[in-house]
Amino acid sequence: MKKAPAAKPAAPAKKAVAAKPAPAKKAAAAKKPAAAPVAEKSPKPVKQKLVRDSFTMPSSDFALIDSLKERALGFRRPTKKSELLRAGLQALAALTDAQLQAALASLEPLKTGRPRKEG
Repeated sequence: MKKAPAAKPAAPAKKAVAAKPAPAKKAAAAKKPAAAPVAEKSPKPVKQKLVRDSFTMPSSDFALIDSLKERALGFRRPTKKSELLRAGLQALAALTDAQLQAALASLEPLKTGRPRKEG
């Protein structure tokens, strides 16, 4: 029976050892929040995926793009062709269905596919 009381003090000693690593984890956890504010200062904006595409347009529409680019230079805003097309899409998206239908009806229908090579 003497062995049973000796075993009981050994069990509390193990609990004390197990309790010591827990404060070490808390100290490590306390260090991590200090690093978290640094990450919050520089959030990276999500970049949209860019899609490259080609299409056929009448030469009169290309001339219209050039004239719009010249207008943009008039108020000192150099503009790319893609920016004009994107701005046009935003303007079309703001139209009502009837206005969009009228704008599409005013366009000359084009043949699909690539134009023939001359020569």
